[in-house]
Amino acid sequence: MTHKTLAQTLFKSADKLRKNIDAAEYKHIVLGLVFLKYISDSFQATFERVQSEGGDTEDKDEYLAYNAFFVPTKARWGYIMENAKQSNIGSLLDNAMQTIEQENPSLKGVLPKVYAKENLDSICLGGLIDLLSNLSLQGDSTQSSDILGHIFEYFLGEFALSEGKKGGQFYTPKSVVELLIAMLEPYKGRVFDPCCGSGGMFVQSELFVQSHQGSIDDISIYGQESNQTTWRLAKMNLAIRQIDSSQVKWNSEGSFLNDAHKDLKADFVIANPPFNDSDYSGELLKLDGRWKFGTPPTTNANYAWIQHFLYHLAPKGVAGFVLAKGSLTSNTATEGEIRKNLIESNLIDCIVNLPAKLFLNTQIPASLWFIRRSKTNKEILFIDARNCGELINRKNRILTQEDIQRISQTYHAWQKAQNPRGTDFADSKDSKAQNLTNTDSQNLESTPPYTDIKGFCKSASLQEVAALGYTLTPGRFVGLEESEEDFDFETEFTRLKEELQSQMQEEEALNKRILANLALIEK
Repeated sequence: MTHKTLAQTLFKSADKLRKNIDAAEYKHIVLGLVFLKYISDSFQATFERVQSEGGDTEDKDEYLAYNAFFVPTKARWGYIMENAKQSNIGSLLDNAMQTIEQENPSLKGVLPKVYAKENLDSICLGGLIDLLSNLSLQGDSTQSSDILGHIFEYFLGEFALSEGKKGGQFYTPKSVVELLIAMLEPYKGRVFDPCCGSGGMFVQSELFVQSHQGSIDDISIYGQESNQTTWRLAKMNLAIRQIDSSQVKWNSEGSFLNDAHKDLKADFVIANPPFNDSDYSGELLKLDGRWKFGTPPTTNANYAWIQHFLYHLAPKGVAGFVLAKGSLTSNTATEGEIRKNLIESNLIDCIVNLPAKLFLNTQIPASLWFIRRSKTNKEILFIDARNCGELINRKNRILTQEDIQRISQTYHAWQKAQNPRGTDFADSKDSKAQNLTNTDSQNLESTPPYTDIKGFCKSASLQEVAALGYTLTPGRFVGLEESEEDFDFETEFTRLKEELQSQMQEEEALNKRILANLALIEK
């Protein structure tokens, strides 16, 4: 059974036990147990090692040498499993989380203590414990960590889907994160996400390095999150991957008002900030030193985020981030002037137009921006990926691995074409070359040279961008695919009509159920 299949099976079983508990609340219950299982398994493996070497198994200092968390006796999975059918299992779990935090300062304030709540019965908890207890984790603690890491990540995504709009506040769709990482290739250096959510950008960065046989010690992560509940998810998500999260900070003010990493100059900035945020305290920041390219409007944080990312970029740093598509053309207040200044300063490297329905919390069209400080070529690559991806349900789409490969390889081929003798592209690759596997090297050699493709990609000069009023919409540059000239209006109209009818039928059925429930309540 693959990791994904195992995670899917577990999630379906866990979801059956949810009953009337809201998904937003249930995710902390389930993810907390997954984390407890991980931390206990890791402790047990280290316990056996300390024991075999004649050490004191109850001395927590013994575990520091192995970079393992110390788990007190009544917080270990064996004890929890023995008491899974007890009526007070909720209290036992809350106490277990509390004692783990007491013994491990890095987890202080992180673990959920929600198991003794009245709406969560002991039968449900017992069932969840049995599910995880029956999980076959053969091999060493590293394999156990990897499996539970996949489960944690998969559960985060599924809970985000269940929560819909609220889920998008803590979770960036995995395929979008994978695309950002594939384009940025963070092999070595400092990786920063100032609105890090549940930590997906960091996890994918580490997985990228590992998949290319590099050392995870070659990158260090820095993050900030203003929502404490989401920050807790991030800390658990990173701990279960054995990623150092000591520089992932929380404060309620957020990155603009209380920058937790004021002096950081990062090699990579990877982020998905809130779209069109109108409540970022812009009135208090009008004279902020970060606004080198113009003061952003107080009613929209998009261009505040761009300049915040730039402020934290090292001299040869590169940033990749998600923004609402409207940011590509907006002239509200000072936004058009700021965009013009960014373009004329030769900071914009690439713009990717994303397909609809990728994000859980909004239907607002989105784009990816890539900004490079050491850029020497006077071109911007535009990629129109609106036709990419596949629907996983009526409301949600994902980018396929083929999409991710095509888009990222187009970007890298363009970089290589723009800098054939080295300069900024070659310099940025120096630290990566030693980490490339033979397969990677072959892939690089076999990657076709860059060429503009009508309807998909276009390398435009800064003069061409200026001629179009400094707008950055890829569709303005790449043109239409040849096949679009054969557009079948009647077929498309029929498809849209059927989709609308289906939505109306679903809404009608939902309204009937609501009215029926109200009638029952009145009785």
